[in-house]
Amino acid sequence: EARQIEIEVDIAKGLPAVVIVGLPDAAIRESRDRVRSAIKNSGFEYPSQKITINLAPCNIKKEGPCFDLPIAIGILTATGQLDPEYIKDFVLIGELALNGRIRPVNGSLPIAMSFKNTDKKLILPKENSMEASVVDGVTIHPVETLNQVYNFLNRTQPLAPLTAIETAHIVRPKNYELDFSEVKGQSYAKRAMEIAAAGGHNILMMGPPGSGKTMLAKRLATILPDMTMEEAIETTKIYSVSGLMSLKTSIIIGERPFRSPHHTSSDASLVGGGSTPRPGEVSLAHNGVLFMDELPEFHRNVLESLRQPLEDGYVTISRINASIRFPSKFMLVCAMNPCPCGFLTDPKKECHCTPPRIQKYLSKISGPLLDRIDIHIEVPSVKYKDLSDETSGEKSETIRDRVKKARDTQLARFKDDRIFANAQMSYRLVRKYCKLDEPSRDLLKTALTELGFSARCYDKILRVSRTIADLEGKENISSDHVSEAIQYRSLDRNMWM
Repeated sequence: EARQIEIEVDIAKGLPAVVIVGLPDAAIRESRDRVRSAIKNSGFEYPSQKITINLAPCNIKKEGPCFDLPIAIGILTATGQLDPEYIKDFVLIGELALNGRIRPVNGSLPIAMSFKNTDKKLILPKENSMEASVVDGVTIHPVETLNQVYNFLNRTQPLAPLTAIETAHIVRPKNYELDFSEVKGQSYAKRAMEIAAAGGHNILMMGPPGSGKTMLAKRLATILPDMTMEEAIETTKIYSVSGLMSLKTSIIIGERPFRSPHHTSSDASLVGGGSTPRPGEVSLAHNGVLFMDELPEFHRNVLESLRQPLEDGYVTISRINASIRFPSKFMLVCAMNPCPCGFLTDPKKECHCTPPRIQKYLSKISGPLLDRIDIHIEVPSVKYKDLSDETSGEKSETIRDRVKKARDTQLARFKDDRIFANAQMSYRLVRKYCKLDEPSRDLLKTALTELGFSARCYDKILRVSRTIADLEGKENISSDHVSEAIQYRSLDRNMWM
C-alpha cells in the first residue's frame, strides 16, 4: 500500500549545497544531481544557495527515484518560479532524466488507489498512466517532460486528464500452448487437479520419476478460471511495486500467476524480506499457483516458512522501523518422489534406498506443513497402453468450463465474505456452508478415529467435500462427496508409516 510523503524545500543563504533529510536511500540522495541537471537543461534557474529538502514523515524510510519530480517542483516553487497555490491540489511522482524527460516508476497502481475518491489529482509519467487509470475516481494527468509539468501547473498549457479504462481492457489469455489432453492416462490425478482448481485447494503429488507430476502441474493454469476484477487489481499491485509490470504488453494482469521457484531458493526469496522488505514468491503467486517441484530438496527452514502464508493468506515481515504485510493467497502445488532414488512405489524398478535414508528424505516435510495441504495423491507410472493410445483425452477448455461453473457458485455464495474460493473459508464459514447429513457425519467420524486425522485435516476434508459438491451442482454435501475427499488424504498415513 502507498503512503503519502510530503516534500518540503527550504532555500537559505550560504554556500551552495543540497541536504536531503527524512531517511532517504541512496537513490534519493543521488537525486540532487539528477534534479539539478534536469532543471538547468529545461531552461529554469537553479539556485546557488543552500537547499534543504525534508521528506515527511521522517520516521519512514523512503526509497526509489520516484521523488525526483516533486523535489524539482518544490525547488521551482521555493525560488518563486512557480506559485504555491497552483500545486496544492496535485500529487506528483516520477524519475527525472538529465534532460528533463520523465521516466516511469514502480507502484503507480497502489499510489492511484490511495487517492481514490479524494480531491487530489495525480501527475504521473505517461508510461505509468494507463496502469493507474484502472482505478475509478482518480484524476490522472500523464506527463513526459519537466517543462510540460511546469507549464500545466503554471496554467499556461492545458493537459487533459486520462479517463478510467473499462474492465474489458484487461488482457486475458485465450489460447495456451499446453493442454490437459496431452496427458496420457492418470485419470485419478486429473480428477484431483480439477477439484483443486475448482476450490483453490493446495495439492501434493507423489510418484516415481516420469509419471507426469510436472506435466500435470504446468497444465493446471489452463483450467483455472479467469480472475475477478478485484483479484486482478490485487495481483497487479504486487507486480507493480516489484517492478515486474510490462509497460508494453498489458495494462493490468488478467492471467493467474504461475511461479516455480528452484529448490535452492532461500526463505527470504520465497516469503519475502531483505533489509528493505520486498515481496517473495508466495506474494508474486497471489491469486495464482506456486509450484514447488522436488519438494523434499528444499531446505527445511524454507518449507517451514510456508506455514504462516498457507494458514493466514498473508506474510508479515517485521523490521526495526516498520512491519509490512504482503498478501499471499495462492494454490500450493507440490511434486515429490517417494524416496531419494524415486522408485519406492514403482512396480517395475527396484528401489535401493535404505529405510533410514527414506525416512530422512520424507522427514524434511513436517506433519504441520502436510496438514496444510488439502489434497494428497499418488501418481503411478504410466502404462504402455496409455502411452500408445492415439485418442486424446479431455481438453483443458472442457475442464475449465466445469471449474468456472463451480467457481461462479462459490463467488455467489461468498459475495459478502470477501473470499473467492472454498479453500479460503474460515472456521465460521466452514460451519455455515459445509453442513453434513447423518451418514456423512458417521463416515467422517470413522475416518478420523481410524486414520488419526487432525482437527485441521477435518476442516480440509469438509472444504474439499464442498468443492466436489459444487462441481456436481449439488447444494448439499453427501456421503459420496465426503468419501472422495477422504481418499485424497491417503498420504497422511502412507508417508509416515
